[in-house]
Amino acid sequence: CYDQASCGCCLMQRQMNRTETYFNKSVEGMHRLLSESKKKLTDMRSRSAFSVALNNDSALTCFGPFNEDRLIVYKHVFLNLGGGYMVSTGVFTAPLSGVYSFALTIYGKAPNNNTLAVCASLRVNGTVVTGPTEKGMYDREDSATTVVAVKLKAGDEVDVVLPAGCFVCDNSSHFNTFTGFLLYATD
Repeated sequence: CYDQASCGCCLMQRQMNRTETYFNKSVEGMHRLLSESKKKLTDMRSRSAFSVALNNDSALTCFGPFNEDRLIVYKHVFLNLGGGYMVSTGVFTAPLSGVYSFALTIYGKAPNNNTLAVCASLRVNGTVVTGPTEKGMYDREDSATTVVAVKLKAGDEVDVVLPAGCFVCDNSSHFNTFTGFLLYATD
C-alpha cells in the first residue's frame, strides 16, 4: 500500500472476497441440504407397507361359510405405512407403481365334526392371483400360506376374498394375516 486510502481499499477488497467465498460455500451447503431433504421426503413417500389381521377378539370367531364369495375385511392393523390399506373396505390401493410382495395366511377351526374348508383368494383389480386352500378331512384345524410378488400400477387394488363354502377363524393370536409391501418403485 502506498497510502492510507489505497490500503483501506485493499483491506476492504480482501474482506469482500472472504465474505463472498463464505457466502458461496453457505449457498452450496444449503443446496446440498435441500437436495438431501427432498430425497428423504421422496423416499418417505415411496414407503408402503401394511400388515393386518382378521380381528383382535379374545374369543375365536369365524367368518363364513357363505353361499357366495365375500370380501374379507381385516380389522386389526399392525402397520399401515403410507396409508394404502383401508380398514373400512379391506382393500389395499397401491400408492406407487412398482413391484410389491404380498403374504396371505389363513386359518380355520371346524366346530364339532363339521367339514373344514379353509380357503381365500388374493385378487388384483378383481382378478385372482393366488389362493391358499386347505380342505382337510381328518382334522379340525387347517391353515395355509401363500407369498407372491406382483407388479402393480399406482391405483391398482388388492384384496382378499373368501370363496363360497369356505371360512376363516381368528382371535387375538392373529392366525389370519394379510401383509404387503413395496419392494421397489418402477416408472
